Amino acid sequence: MKKDLSPTLLDLGPLQIYLARHFGFCYGVENAIEISFRTIEENQGRRIFLLSEMIHNPQVNADLLEKGVQFLQDTSGKELIPFSELTEEDIVLIPAFGTTLQIEKELRTKGIKIEKYNTTCPFVEKVWNRGDQIALKGYSIIIHGKPKHEETRATFSHASSSAPSVVVNDMNDAVILGRYITGELPPNGFYAEFATRYSKGFDVLTDLQRIGVVNQTTQLATDTQAIADYLKQVMKDHYHLNDDIIEERFADNRDTLCYATNDNQSAVLALLEVPADLAIVAGGYNSSNTTHLVELAEGKLPAYFINASDKIISSADILHYNYHTKQELLCNGYLPEKEQVRILMTSGASCPDAVVESIIRKLAGFYGAEGRLEITSVS
Repeated sequence: MKKDLSPTLLDLGPLQIYLARHFGFCYGVENAIEISFRTIEENQGRRIFLLSEMIHNPQVNADLLEKGVQFLQDTSGKELIPFSELTEEDIVLIPAFGTTLQIEKELRTKGIKIEKYNTTCPFVEKVWNRGDQIALKGYSIIIHGKPKHEETRATFSHASSSAPSVVVNDMNDAVILGRYITGELPPNGFYAEFATRYSKGFDVLTDLQRIGVVNQTTQLATDTQAIADYLKQVMKDHYHLNDDIIEERFADNRDTLCYATNDNQSAVLALLEVPADLAIVAGGYNSSNTTHLVELAEGKLPAYFINASDKIISSADILHYNYHTKQELLCNGYLPEKEQVRILMTSGASCPDAVVESIIRKLAGFYGAEGRLEITSVS
């Protein structure tokens, strides 16, 4: 019931674990999982498909597969089961990331009722609504997101149906886009630079004169804000505008990150104020919001990204996922040899609490502190 962001201390004597104030499942994930398992329970005997991974968590997706659910696509959008095999009797679950308007139309054409089984997170839909508001006022839409991520693909589809749209991956992309806004770079270069990331018919000479920024909800809040601030300043300088009239060229930038992403990131920043030996971040390796938590942590101390307790091989070895190289690497000597070890811990918005608990129990076992987990009070 804490009102601030200070972490919770789990005092196990020789092992001190500090848990982030906010971590793990968010409303959107809980809602998606609840709808999915309820759908399975209520539709025994019917074929049930998932458009792609329900959430970016291997345990949850494995549970769904075990119950007979089949994936239609992988996370990159590659078809695993042809849509031509679907019938109107089949159930297709839309994941929490949402999907494109094109896929929605294709499913409806087949007579599949997607509304009842649509688990799109309301905070993703909030971004879509924000895009619609920007479009109605005549702005083009700049989407800050990972171009290949399911949520970004869905948001791009919705945005580009109502306004010229382009996806920027990071600040480097924003800087390049700014040079096209000012005319510093020749217009034709835009189409190669942002290939596959701009809407049909995008005109670099006219569609960058009035812009607004929305985002993939799991991006770092500071990154999205920095990109918006940068592009806003480009517009101010290029068109000689002050704050009173900036909306002539740049849409009001109300943050569209979901509360869970914001809370988890803020909690990690507070967690990192605690002196510690290392950090452990739990979550799916293809989870964007989890990766950003690792990014925050590794800037301060050794940080290990794992998706299950079995990645902790022993007190000496841990199988850590390096998101930079997209490889699991065996790290030796991750636990320091000292009388008392301090570990910071958090997890992504799609990571079950049971995974965090199993990691804590695994670590406690190395210090003979399993029994203390049942009696230890937290502070």
